[in-house]
Amino acid sequence: MDAVNQPQHGGDLQRAVAAFGGDLADWIDCSSGIAPWAYPLPAVPEHIWQRLPDQDQALQLAAQKYYGCDHLLTLAGSQVGIALLPKLRPACHVAIISPTYAEHHWQWQQAGHEVSAISSEQVDEYLESSAIDVLIVVNPNNPSGQQISAATLLDWHEKLAQQGGWLIVDEAFADCAPAASLLPQAGKTGLIILRSIGKFFGLAGIRLGFIACEKRLLEEINRALGPWHISGPALWAGQIALSDKTWQAAQQQRLLANQEWMIDTLSKAGLAPSGSLPLLHWCPTPDAKALHHQLAKQKIWCRLFDQNNHQGLRFGPVTEHQQVLFKTRLMAALSNPTMVL
Repeated sequence: MDAVNQPQHGGDLQRAVAAFGGDLADWIDCSSGIAPWAYPLPAVPEHIWQRLPDQDQALQLAAQKYYGCDHLLTLAGSQVGIALLPKLRPACHVAIISPTYAEHHWQWQQAGHEVSAISSEQVDEYLESSAIDVLIVVNPNNPSGQQISAATLLDWHEKLAQQGGWLIVDEAFADCAPAASLLPQAGKTGLIILRSIGKFFGLAGIRLGFIACEKRLLEEINRALGPWHISGPALWAGQIALSDKTWQAAQQQRLLANQEWMIDTLSKAGLAPSGSLPLLHWCPTPDAKALHHQLAKQKIWCRLFDQNNHQGLRFGPVTEHQQVLFKTRLMAALSNPTMVL
């Protein structure tokens, strides 16, 4: 892959406006898996802007309590970990359960590793033949919504660790599905877990995430990142959001209610999700590209997947005040006589 083929992502509403017109305010953007209800941060204190980012323990303690894990390092978004990890191993064979977040494949391939896209059903075969050194799992998965049990993941990890391999689990969407999280097992050799503040808390713009792994690797990553790699406002905002249990409980309820509404609405329109999470809904269809175009003409921007055998649309949450308009525009797009669903 080269820069021309670098992965595209949801949330790129300017691209939609450039291609289909209108103003930003005209669009319903459900192309990302980011909660549209952002944590309501107060004004940033002036001293936060003026000083170099403190390395105090406020955020670290809040994160340890929220995640139930002591083996954490703060990152400027989990994307930093995704980009850095391929540089910490010599060239090896990497398998990624796919389709999934494309940056994993891109970053490991760019670093010179051999990368295979496999299904979850193929993992045991690859492990038994010692064909892979690194296995990457997004759990719950983006875009399919697939969830793999902690027991299965730990079994895979044990087999990899016996041969010096890594299991990397990207838990960016795990805030609403904590049962399968491997954070309670963080610290095991060869187990690496990524978490993100941006999705559940609706704070993608502050670029804040975490990596959990064994102490030796945490120290190596910390040295590679250098000083002040997290902005002061991000440290301040993360500590407040992670500590607010009342807001977190309300956010869980909002997202679950929205998930139910989205499943019902998409199903009645003939796009029943085959997988659904509170922050994303996966609707596979062979007409994904044409339907994406029709939805864009109606000023609905969703995420198109049109890769090999994986054609489908991913929808994120739609806020309450957008729901009637979303339903109207969705039905208008699907009523186009040239569409065959």
